[in-house]
Amino acid sequence: MPQVSTARALLAAILIVCTPGAALAQAAAPAFAPLAHSALLAVDAAPAAGGLALRVRRATGDTPLPVSDLAVTIEGESKPATLRTDGTWFVPRPAGAQDAGKTLEVTVGHDGIHEVLSGRLAVAPSAAGSATSGVASALRSSSHKQLAWWILNIVIVLIAAIAISRRMS
Repeated sequence: MPQVSTARALLAAILIVCTPGAALAQAAAPAFAPLAHSALLAVDAAPAAGGLALRVRRATGDTPLPVSDLAVTIEGESKPATLRTDGTWFVPRPAGAQDAGKTLEVTVGHDGIHEVLSGRLAVAPSAAGSATSGVASALRSSSHKQLAWWILNIVIVLIAAIAISRRMS
């Protein structure tokens, strides 16, 4: 069997070491689930590290919605909401807070008006029998699918690298 050059072996080793790190470093976007909507806008919610992420969008069309103000009330208790750089809003929640099934009231200021939308976070039974947020289960499912695709892509790249290195030797 022919010898593989040192440069090719080094390149293959770097490829093998770096690809799993890139797959793990890729953060999965939160899986937003519909929370409430009106004729003009829709609010989607997703669990986030340390709280709840909210996305406000127009009900129809692709034009961006300039939100000037957002206020959140969870079960009658006012919570601060901060705008993130990606255009979503973040509501901090204490660790272990069970928000599934709670009523959220979101006041959105846009286009010179204020709209009040109300909705409940989805409740889905878990395998353990306790209630968890439906958006949380969707997020876990989405991240598993993304990880499976990354693994499949890495395997395909490795097979191609081996095939090409054998043809060149």
